[in-house]
Amino acid sequence: MNAKITTGVKVSVISNFLEKIVNGNIEFQVFVYTITIENYNDFPIKLLRRHWYIFDSLAGKSEVEGPGVVGEYPVLLTKGTVQYTSACQLYSDLGTMHGYYVFENLNTNETFKVETPKFELSNLSKKN
Repeated sequence: MNAKITTGVKVSVISNFLEKIVNGNIEFQVFVYTITIENYNDFPIKLLRRHWYIFDSLAGKSEVEGPGVVGEYPVLLTKGTVQYTSACQLYSDLGTMHGYYVFENLNTNETFKVETPKFELSNLSKKN
């Protein structure tokens, strides 16, 4: 598990290979990742946006940005936690993701960024 704390918010990530999909001449790998977000601040926060930097060892770099996560805008009370699972497709067996969320302090309406840890997306067998 990879984890990072930024501005009083801890983001932890676990990623796994799900499946290989072949469609004609196109082959890609599907990876799932589960994110756990914990609010250690003394104020409630709301997740507004996410921004991902994705690296695919065959296709190179890409970015994904948008509102919420998996169609939701979770609110985390003080000491609150939220968890969600999403997926990413790569053309290769190996890549990485990292990025940030934009949260709103619900007491002051100020926004702030929370970084995600960099994590690996891998379908390569681990050799002993």
